[in-house]
Parts: sequence; C-alpha cells; structure tokens
Amino acid sequence: MTGTPLRPRLLLADARGRIFDDPGLLMLCRRGHEWALPRPDELMPLPPESELFLLPGRHAVGLDPESGETVALDELAVAAFVAPAHTLTGHPVYTRDDNAPTLPLFAYGAVGMIGDRFYVCAKKVDEDPRQVFRGISSKKVEKAARALMARFPRNRLMQHLMANCVLRYACPAARNLCLGRYEAPLPVSHVCNARCVGCISRKNEDSTICATPQDRLTFTPSVDELVEVMLYHQSNEPAPIYSFGQGCEGEPLTEARLLADTVRSFRARGGRGTVNLNTNASMPDAVAELAEAGLSSLRVSLNSARPDVYLRYYRPRGFSFAEVRRSIREASDRGVFVSLNLLYFPGVTDCEEEIAALTELITTCGVSFIQLRNLNIDPELYLTLLTDLPFGPSTGLGNFRKRLRKACPGLRFGYFNPAVDEDGGTNGTGRAARPTREQ
Repeated sequence: MTGTPLRPRLLLADARGRIFDDPGLLMLCRRGHEWALPRPDELMPLPPESELFLLPGRHAVGLDPESGETVALDELAVAAFVAPAHTLTGHPVYTRDDNAPTLPLFAYGAVGMIGDRFYVCAKKVDEDPRQVFRGISSKKVEKAARALMARFPRNRLMQHLMANCVLRYACPAARNLCLGRYEAPLPVSHVCNARCVGCISRKNEDSTICATPQDRLTFTPSVDELVEVMLYHQSNEPAPIYSFGQGCEGEPLTEARLLADTVRSFRARGGRGTVNLNTNASMPDAVAELAEAGLSSLRVSLNSARPDVYLRYYRPRGFSFAEVRRSIREASDRGVFVSLNLLYFPGVTDCEEEIAALTELITTCGVSFIQLRNLNIDPELYLTLLTDLPFGPSTGLGNFRKRLRKACPGLRFGYFNPAVDEDGGTNGTGRAARPTREQ
C-alpha cells in the first residue's frame, strides 16, 4: 500500500452486537469538537491485546467519498480500546441518543477496516513489552498468584494483590509481580484528596458513570508488609521498579509518613532499584521528605498544565495547582527523576494553549519525561466539563511531540515508568540515574 493514502472503511454494529464494515463509507475520527478523516500519520493496525467496544445509544457516522457528506446510520458506533504502550490520536464519530448512558471509564479510539484488518487512530509510544502477556497462559499466572498467597499468608498486601488484583481484575502490574518481572505495584491508601471526574476506583456521588472498573483498597498496609513485597520482587527482577500509587487506591501521599518510613526501611535493608511514586503531587513537603528518604522517581498525574483545565477534572480538596508545581520542584531539586503522567485527550491536549502551558511547566519545574497515557472517560462528558474554556485547533499527536521536543531539549516520551536507579539511592552521584534507552 506504499504511496496509497490509508482510508479505512467505517465500522458499525447491528442490534445483535455483530461488527461489520460499510464498504461505501469511510471512517471519520474526532479530535475535540472536530470531525475529520484521520491524518496519514495517525493510523496503525489495531495492536494485539486491544479490544473492540460497542457504544450504546450512539450511532455510527461515516463519510461518503463521492459526495463528501457525512452519513449518520441507525447501526451502533464501534470503538477500540488500545493495548498499553499506545496513545490514541482520535475518538470515534457518532450521533448520540438523548437518553444514551454515560460511557464506562475506558479510552475510546476511532477504528475502521482496510482490507481484512482493523486500523485504529493511535501511535505506539513505548517499545517496552512490560504489559504484553502473549504466550503466557492464564493458568500459569493463576498458579503463580496462588503460590504467593500460600507463601505470604499473613501479608495482607500480597493477599490483596494476588486475590483481588490478579485473580479478579487481571491487573497487568500485579500479574507482573506474580511473574517476578518489571514493576511491582504497592497500593497504600484507601482515601483521596481529589474527586477526579474519571476516578477508576470510587464513584463520586454526583457521577453519571454507571460503575468504576475496580474497587478500592480497604486497609492500610504496614511498613513490614510493604518491604516484604519489595524484597521479594527484588529477588526476581534484576532492574526492579516499585510503585506506590495504583488504580485500586486513593492518593498515596495521604499516607506520607508510611511511605517515608517504608522507603527508609527498604533502603536500610539493602533495597535496590527504582522506588517510584505515582501521585497527584498535592503535598510538597511530603514529596521533599520522600526524596530525602530515598525515592528515585516521581510520576505526577495531569490532564493539563493549565490550572482551569486541571481543576475541572481533578476537583482537588485542600490543595491547588500551585502545590502540584511546587511538589515537582521539590523532587527535581533533590535529584528525583520526574515524569508527567499526561492524560492525553485528542483535540484538547494537543492544542496551542495546552502546548504553551506544558512547555512552561516542564522548563520551569524540571520535568524529564512524559508518559502519554490515554484519558479514560466518555469523550462528550470531558468536553462538557471544558465547555467555556478556550482551545485552539488540534496539532495532532505527532506535532505535539515535535513541538515539545524542540521547546524542551532532553525531554523524552514513553508510556511506562522507566527504571532510573538500579543501585538504590542516587548511585553516589547526588542525582538519580537517567534512562539510557530513547523512548
């Protein structure tokens, strides 16, 4: 197909849930409020381990290539949920019934067909196979999880990670722990100091979302339980990563004392590897203490570097965006490797106003890495939150990255937390080690 524009056919589904393509209509994609044909650089074959979703109460819309007109159909719209390490570049186009339910908390990619293959609006942004499980049977994972439950019968955290996260939700991070590889999850908190519109572990009272994808942790693990899990993981993985802050918990900084004591205890017992904190960065003083205790990396979740956009989604309680900025500075000034967990939304994140705000934050506060994660939310719900805020035209994901790389020399992109500290502490240099592989 060299030299031929990629023009996927529209996908749709009938009332029985059967998915098929319309040979006479082209797939459209949505970036913010804009409907358009996908750009040539934003399409790729649907990655393995992705899924297709039917969108209830939403009807497929395609483009008639002869007339140039959009055509709304009775059949349901179809979307793709892409495998980890991929970032969406466009959402599906559809018309919506007045009584259509709010979509569950997933990311919805525009998807069509070329020949006999599905194509999705997305880009692979990380080559790390960390969450690829092809060739690993579910029986092997289940056997390993049950073996760990038997080995650590009194460790509540290990029991939670295996019984709840692996066996109930098939959490990729917890599965990796039981397979003895990559990054170990360390949830610690059952409370939060924000009310994110797209919270995946607790439904807010005013939410129209039918349910959250998972339930939140119900206990607070002890230092000994946490360190025991960390030392076990260290014994299996040569370049271990340990991450506080998981989808099954609230905000880990609400347990700041527990985190600091755990990091100190782990380091005192010869603990090596990258100790990472996934956080909303709401408590600068706690971040500073963790950095002094031996934290290696800090991943700060953001939907935007513009305070008004940030506040609409995160709805913080007791902190402001100014505290988030100060936390980043407290970490980077102490040699902690700082990433942004940027919740990317096509047509919003890649507009001029957002790029300018991100550039200022990165250069002023000391950010080294951007993890391009998809914002899991009903696209229309998110756009409604931002109705009266200014957003210019979409630049597209490719231009978004080019613009930031040019404005912020040395900035890298990926999807997963990189291993930045294999020896523990700061490798004797006074600063945490940096990734050596280009992301």
